[in-house]
Amino acid sequence: MTDLATNAPPTPPTPPKPPSPVTGPALRIPPGPRHGTRLNGFAFAANRRRVTERMHRRYGPTFRLRLPAWGDAVFLSEPALVKQLFTASPELIGNMEPNLGRVLGPSSFFNLDGEAHKRQRKLLLPPFHGRRVLSYEGIIEEETRREAAGWPEGEPFQTLESMMRITLNAILRAVFGAQGEEFEALRRPPMVTLGSRLTILPGPQLDLGWFSPWGRYHRYRREFDSIVDRLIATAQADPDLDQRNDILSLMLQARYDDGEAMPPRAVADQLLTLLAAGHETTATTLAWAIERIRRHPLILERLVAEADEGGSQLRKATVTEVQRTRPVIDLTGRKVKGESVALGPWVLPRGYAVMVSISLIHDDDSVFPNAAVFDPDRFVGVNPDTYSWVPFGGGTRRCIGAAFAAMEMDVVLRTLLHDFEMASTDEPDERWHSRGVAWAPADGGMAVVRRRTTRGES
Repeated sequence: MTDLATNAPPTPPTPPKPPSPVTGPALRIPPGPRHGTRLNGFAFAANRRRVTERMHRRYGPTFRLRLPAWGDAVFLSEPALVKQLFTASPELIGNMEPNLGRVLGPSSFFNLDGEAHKRQRKLLLPPFHGRRVLSYEGIIEEETRREAAGWPEGEPFQTLESMMRITLNAILRAVFGAQGEEFEALRRPPMVTLGSRLTILPGPQLDLGWFSPWGRYHRYRREFDSIVDRLIATAQADPDLDQRNDILSLMLQARYDDGEAMPPRAVADQLLTLLAAGHETTATTLAWAIERIRRHPLILERLVAEADEGGSQLRKATVTEVQRTRPVIDLTGRKVKGESVALGPWVLPRGYAVMVSISLIHDDDSVFPNAAVFDPDRFVGVNPDTYSWVPFGGGTRRCIGAAFAAMEMDVVLRTLLHDFEMASTDEPDERWHSRGVAWAPADGGMAVVRRRTTRGES
């Protein structure tokens, strides 16, 4: 395999030098291409999965790649180094730049760092955990049955768009508390699709009018903020606000340690973050789940039997294995803020980006034996290691909606297995297709179903 930017044969990496006992640790940069920033950047933008796999084969589990958007970036795929990164002091390791915050707003989780991020996370974490999350199961089940009522029987169809509608409606009801006119307006959010694509572009955020991507996005954002303003006004005028269960209402009632409430624009930024981060990724994972279990008929048979008996252990393990083998987000990143930071044998200088390659870790046989095999049983009764299985990121920046997403995927699959017979298939695996931020099944997670006429105990 040759370098992305040259035709030179591969050269082995130079062993790192030991630290100086007098001046402190010397910089030790992982190996990587020495030239071709622009060419590497084009290749990375076109297919980042292919590029990281190629660099991994040539340079090993840790490598450097110079990219237009981030400059010098080091890619990690060893759990021990991932643990060091996720547990590093915030004075040494900070938020990735640029990030989704440039699309989602200044108060978005993606844009906050340090104490500001800690303060916001502390305020919003309670509504997304424990019994509060389980209280939304009824909404998820209702939206799943509403969408599946229109599914054709005995004919192939794409499930991805259906999953998009289920997860979107669920978020609008459970998180936004939206109904009526506001619900209908938010059900068609072109800004989410456009924003997903803009986040991977290094170009400037210039508003050049309606015909420019950023111009259209800013117009959609103004419309979104207007709808959120109406939702906030409706909630605040409700005399029974403290009885409402939607997360927007909980946000409005929450207070920071100093007694201050969240400003309306911060509420809007967080709602958009939850919509963008939790809608498409969850829907895409569900489409991959359909794609996977249809190609494993014995697992499908066991899942149906378990659903009929009221169990959930195998189903939850299956979702975990889908997220391992088909992670819809393949990278999560940080940036070196200190003078330097040591990660394993490497010492990186200030300003370096550090990327965790989720797909490389999940595909590593030394981490997950027989990693290429789809095997939900590896997670039955076993909680995955938080530094090896990282579809939600990790550390203090782990996705705040992870528990909500896990509940949602479990309920959607449970409902579908209970209501439908799903035909298995021996067709080839669906290819990976980039939708901007998320990787989706190229054919949309094709399915063939029939409504069940008899069921076991539910």
